[in-house]
Amino acid sequence: MDFCYQDERFADLQLLRYRLNGFEKLSLRQKVLVYYLSEATLWGRDITFDQFGKYNLRIRKMLEVVYCDLTIPHDTDEFKAFETYLKRVWFSNGIYHHYGSEKFVPGFSEDWLRQQLRVVDARRLPLNEGETVSQLCDELFPIIFDETILPKRVNKADGEDLLLTSACHFYEGVTQAEAEAFYTQMKQTDAHTSTPPSYGLNSALVKEKGGLREQVWSANGLYANAIRHIVYWLEKARDVAENEQQRRVISLLISYYESGDLQLFNQYCIEWLKEHDSVIDFINGFIEVYGDPLGLKGSWEGLVEYIDEEATQRTRTISNNAQWFEDHSPVDPRFRKPVVKGVSANVICAAMLGGDEYPSTAIGINLPNADWIRAEYGSKSITISNITDAYNKAAHGSGFKEEFVIDSETLGLIVKYGDVCDDLHTDLHECLGHGSGQLLPGVDPDALKAYGNTIEEARADLFGLYYIADKKLVELGLTPDEEAYKSQYYTYMMNGLMTQLIRITPGHQIEEAHMRNRALIAHWCYEKGSAIRLVKREGKTYVEIADYEELRRLIATLLAEVQRIKSEGDYEAARQLVERYAVKVDPVLHQEVLDRYQQLNLAPYKGFINPWLLPVRDHDGNICDIQVNYSESYAHQMLRYSTEYASLI
Repeated sequence: MDFCYQDERFADLQLLRYRLNGFEKLSLRQKVLVYYLSEATLWGRDITFDQFGKYNLRIRKMLEVVYCDLTIPHDTDEFKAFETYLKRVWFSNGIYHHYGSEKFVPGFSEDWLRQQLRVVDARRLPLNEGETVSQLCDELFPIIFDETILPKRVNKADGEDLLLTSACHFYEGVTQAEAEAFYTQMKQTDAHTSTPPSYGLNSALVKEKGGLREQVWSANGLYANAIRHIVYWLEKARDVAENEQQRRVISLLISYYESGDLQLFNQYCIEWLKEHDSVIDFINGFIEVYGDPLGLKGSWEGLVEYIDEEATQRTRTISNNAQWFEDHSPVDPRFRKPVVKGVSANVICAAMLGGDEYPSTAIGINLPNADWIRAEYGSKSITISNITDAYNKAAHGSGFKEEFVIDSETLGLIVKYGDVCDDLHTDLHECLGHGSGQLLPGVDPDALKAYGNTIEEARADLFGLYYIADKKLVELGLTPDEEAYKSQYYTYMMNGLMTQLIRITPGHQIEEAHMRNRALIAHWCYEKGSAIRLVKREGKTYVEIADYEELRRLIATLLAEVQRIKSEGDYEAARQLVERYAVKVDPVLHQEVLDRYQQLNLAPYKGFINPWLLPVRDHDGNICDIQVNYSESYAHQMLRYSTEYASLI
């Protein structure tokens, strides 16, 4: 097929495709390794669905049975609304918006769905033993249709019990105060260790007989069936590993999955950091904690990747100068790392996305997350070139910048430097920002609680913004001249003050950590000086940057404060900073932005259809090649995954 980056669009979403550039140059062994790791990635899908809501898997299965029943008319308005709803559920790994966390509102009626469920083959429905279709409806329909029942996947509203008001499936019958006390006690018990585990990362916390207990996600615990399939494919991947260190890394991950022992996870992370000689790498496990309002529980995710050698020269230049950047940071010297260790960075091509990285995915990742491992052993960063390439091609000619950028001069800067500086800011954020700075001795890495994710993302973004304007980057050949950074400053402030509001429902506040971080930085800089203005021209609001050098000084000041908050574990300062600058939305400006954006007829969110990796076998049944197929439709891929990788329902 002729490759096309853009594909299907529905609701507020657009599906794109990413190309596996250079995959054909990999050796057969490397291709097979990618294939095995991809299978391990796809087998985690049901875990993510269940983590994102207790009822998600049964709802998905029920909806898919209706969708695939050919006796039901597919040309009615209600079925079309039903189809859109199901596609949104697939996209978000559940019934909650992948970004805003609010529950989807169905465009079809309860009566219509109940009628269809009477028609379908009941044997295909997710019925519990002895359960009738009517009872299934009675259990699941309130979850789907009643906006007051479990309305948000992740609630971060200040002053509310964040666990009792969040639908994510990490806690069962546990209050916020109980969970915080449980993990505080656990940390105090282990206070003597210098290598603490990431408490709570791979378990559900449940209340049983009046007490609290962790149910560990492992091959012998919760999610066992899915994890055993993941382990099976990891074992096959281990057999074709590129070198002994990669084989050791995979073996440690398997041992961790089998036992659920978080100290083994620490060992795995450390050994993974030491592995630098492979073309193929991967992420597989319970990693990021954004889906937990307390920032403890890791959502399952998977990513298979191979190095983009040409583009990686940029990130290696950054990582090779990591100590210079740390030494010249505008933060208090007490909060800097005296010696930066183990910073590595690659530009990679994604070969397969899974779990919390699919269909919506990050463009850059920095791991591991444990602060003590970062301090002692360093971190790995990736920027995903074929994903950013797909985004850039989809945005070309959209009219978005022409609508929101203040004038032709600024637009010219963005056209000339935008792509280069976007990639560079991502590199600085991931390669150095997350790995910079240090906690003071005795500070709990989780001291900032629900505000920790926002503060950490702001810290990394501020680091990138501060240094993208530095002459050092011109000297290193990373920016073409001393004007280039202005394109990033403008688009970042425009996004934080205005254009990211297209992702917010009218009347709602900002909830997602990355959006809060951008709003915090932009609104703080707007309030604290005269470098940024909001001006009206012909009835439209625009961002105007009056003084770029002053803006950089403001960014330096805020970076110093955010690093202090992180290093000292100053919860109250974090709370005040986030609540004042990162949460609230101006309703008048919000409506204006929505109206202007609507006229462009664009989708504010984008995600990806995976390529279909198909093994080609010789006459003896041995794999002789891996074929990359880009022709699969979104619905076909989702239904295939629900059939081939169903492990928990």
